[in-house]
Amino acid sequence: MRKVIQFYQEKLDINKDLLFLLVIGGLYSLGIFLSNTFVNIYLWKQSGDYITIAIYNLAIYLFQPATFILAGKLAKKVDRVVVLRLGVIFLSIFFLSVLLIGEQASKYNFLLGSLLGIGYGFYWLAFNVLTFEITEPETRDFFNGFLGVLQSFGGMIGPLLAGIIIARMEANIGYTTIFTISFILFILAVACSFFLNRRRAEGSFHFRRILQERHHNKNWRRILHAHTFQGLREGIFAFIISIWVFLITQSEFSLGMFNLVLSGLSFVFYFIATKFIKNKLRKKAILLGGLILFFSTFIILFNLGYVQLIIYAVFIGIAYPIINVPYVSMTYDVIGKAWKAKEMRVEYIVVRELFVNLGRVASIVLFLGAVMLFPAKQVIPVLLIILGSGHLIIYFFVKNIYLGTKQKKEVLIKDQITDEKNR
Repeated sequence: MRKVIQFYQEKLDINKDLLFLLVIGGLYSLGIFLSNTFVNIYLWKQSGDYITIAIYNLAIYLFQPATFILAGKLAKKVDRVVVLRLGVIFLSIFFLSVLLIGEQASKYNFLLGSLLGIGYGFYWLAFNVLTFEITEPETRDFFNGFLGVLQSFGGMIGPLLAGIIIARMEANIGYTTIFTISFILFILAVACSFFLNRRRAEGSFHFRRILQERHHNKNWRRILHAHTFQGLREGIFAFIISIWVFLITQSEFSLGMFNLVLSGLSFVFYFIATKFIKNKLRKKAILLGGLILFFSTFIILFNLGYVQLIIYAVFIGIAYPIINVPYVSMTYDVIGKAWKAKEMRVEYIVVRELFVNLGRVASIVLFLGAVMLFPAKQVIPVLLIILGSGHLIIYFFVKNIYLGTKQKKEVLIKDQITDEKNR
């Protein structure tokens, strides 16, 4: 890895800010993938209650967009690096809180979810903006490609390593160990942020104007509606599948293997999709990926077992790249052709995030209402079928998006790599 970086440094004149941002991105990915999937299981083992888990995830999706708005405003008023540091600090506080609260964590589920949502909001807004500012056209491919490798490594190795650690240690010592490791990784990320050069802010934050732009720009309105339905699937699938894997196997190691299969296949198919899905095939690919995601749900509804779950992981590991590569590209193309895209890119990213989380919140609120009124075993399969159609419905919005002449876009690989939320 060191030789690869040295090679690119000689060829591309890579600066230290870019390298430190890569290190921060790598530490973040490993820390999140190592522990975050298992926080849901940790809370489940304490409560045995879907409502507790749902409220934890609801807090994440409520505070994440709210923090995105605040972070976007700060990014144009203070140093972007400070915003990034705030994100990593809140993520560190989250894992420290889990460690300190310990076996009482399920009682503080909303508090823990809010800390994680705030951390996500600050971190990703700043990381997105810094990526645009620190990289140049000739170094952007290297940055995005190398970041994708780091994220994929974290997605494949993190959950598996965590599963092995938990399985081999008694009681909750394994959970304490992986949460401690994640806390240390985020502390290291905070330390690395002090080596980044300060990035002075400029301009005003016009969030409301870009939110209202959907009334003037049909393509922007359609892509925002598509992101809302994307969020509908992600809301409950973020935790239901992980809990089912654990309930079927009673093994954190098996959950780690599930994530290894999912992330490993996604990593391979992202490269395949990037190579073969050209502009004229985008909408067909989105339809194909949406169909696979929707029908894959039926694999686990009628005969639920670990084999069926692994088969499900195979299908979604293939489907997400097929849909995400053209979908993310189209999203950035729509933004690139929108009003004052260059000056308002922060605002466009914030508004997009708002609509994704709107769908996620709606999904979990519907889930909470359903499990309070009906037996969970009966209503959850129905919800998975209804909400699992979210990515399929995306197609019916994007099929009417017409961008005219081609425009060069910038697609961040971190928006493509499947993480623990996209199940």
